[in-house]
Amino acid sequence: MHKIIEPPAYAVRPMGAVNWIGLWTLYCKEVKRFMKVIMQTVFAPAVTTILFFTIFMLALGGDHRVVNGQPFAEFLVPGLVMMAIVQNSFANTSSSLLIAKVQGNIVDLLMPPLSPGEMVLAFVAGGITRGVLVAFSVVVPLLPFVELHMPHPFIAAYFALSSAMLLSLIGLLGGVWATKFDHMASITNFVIMPLSFLSGTFYSIERLPAVWQVVSHFNPFFYAIDGLRYSFIGHADSSIPLGMGVMLALNIALYTVCYWVFRRGYRLKD
Repeated sequence: MHKIIEPPAYAVRPMGAVNWIGLWTLYCKEVKRFMKVIMQTVFAPAVTTILFFTIFMLALGGDHRVVNGQPFAEFLVPGLVMMAIVQNSFANTSSSLLIAKVQGNIVDLLMPPLSPGEMVLAFVAGGITRGVLVAFSVVVPLLPFVELHMPHPFIAAYFALSSAMLLSLIGLLGGVWATKFDHMASITNFVIMPLSFLSGTFYSIERLPAVWQVVSHFNPFFYAIDGLRYSFIGHADSSIPLGMGVMLALNIALYTVCYWVFRRGYRLKD
């Protein structure tokens, strides 16, 4: 008489149930991955961003410049902070997934009883965590040198978190598509860097010709930087509710795409 083997308890879950233990475990794995090399993943980007601040202040005479009625230093810091969030959130998820594929241990991510949505959420949360840590590591050393205010802290939190989520999702898609590090470098150099530098990080788009102002409004990074800058200095080059809506819509769309990719196993199960 054959013994009937019961499926494991996690094999059948009620519809809508969340594997909180698995979700938390994958998130902790993502955080520990970049925290083990914190000098490279958190402090090095912070030093690079602070060097950008120092160079622009010295080269452009930032002590005497005024942009939109604000001292140049106060105008510049939010853009640099958002640039750091954008680049490091993208780097965290893209490198994690690509390394897993290159090393052949992607199966360790696909075998556990995690739904596609839980996997995407854990990866994205790890990217958000790194982006926020880098942001703090940039702001804190600058406090003695720049008089920063934050009259709109909730708007600052919204744009910082939504931007980190946006780039984490883009990083996931990049990690899925890429098969070698050259592919990822091309995305960083030809997409992420240009969009972040040409989004008003170092200047106000009001100084651009009318045509280029219109073009800038098609850059999602512009809304991220403009929203965070508004939370610090109270001035925006665009509508803040519009920026919030754009970030929300992009995050929903990209999360849906990432969910579909993980559910289908596209370029993950090859």
